[in-house]
Amino acid sequence: MSVTSRYREAWEGFWREAPEEQGAVFWDAEPPLTAGLHLALFEPYVTDPGLVMVDLGCGNGTQTRFLADRFPRVVGADLSEAAVEHAQHADPAGQATYRVLDAMEKDETETLHAELGDTNVYMRGVLHQADPEDRQALMDGIATLVGERGRVFLVELSERAKPVLLGLAQSPEGPPPKLAPIFRHGIAPGEVSDDAVPAYVRSAGLTIIASGELPLTTTEFTPDGRRIELPSKWLVAGRPD
Repeated sequence: MSVTSRYREAWEGFWREAPEEQGAVFWDAEPPLTAGLHLALFEPYVTDPGLVMVDLGCGNGTQTRFLADRFPRVVGADLSEAAVEHAQHADPAGQATYRVLDAMEKDETETLHAELGDTNVYMRGVLHQADPEDRQALMDGIATLVGERGRVFLVELSERAKPVLLGLAQSPEGPPPKLAPIFRHGIAPGEVSDDAVPAYVRSAGLTIIASGELPLTTTEFTPDGRRIELPSKWLVAGRPD
């Protein structure tokens, strides 16, 4: 089985099982707590807001629809056909468009770029899901989509998120209900070193314009009622001027 096939089958199984309602998935937090915070960091560096915005790894499209209220054209893209079906079902008004895309496949990102032109890209928590040997190909695909004029906003779990996730997974009560399906389908979050992410970006020919830290909000809560937040790092990148 190819790497892409393994990824796709794992995600297909996850999204086929996932409930339809917003917030039922571990990372499907309300947009004001996720894309809304990220957009405040991203927008000052978007030099051409008229470009298509691509929400890469869109899942069920919660953040995609939020972005569609703020940009003239938004495309939600995901490796999983089941995820895209969730997103389309949740967007009967057609605020955004959705498509299946394997961003690690060079011909697929080149085809999408030929159709859309340069794009701005939003990607939240996807790179750490890829195997280490595939992460550069994913970042190269993003660079293809960005082209010469676009910008990418990338947010990924930091190294400090690993002990938090391990603690949740190894809890005597078992992992939280919304985290358990992730492990069951073999898509448990992987570790990306904090230094590796900027290296992938630079190797793809992009320049980091801004960066920082911000907790990644989830939809799950601890037994004492505290919302679970995971340490994360963000960056904005584009072609050098």
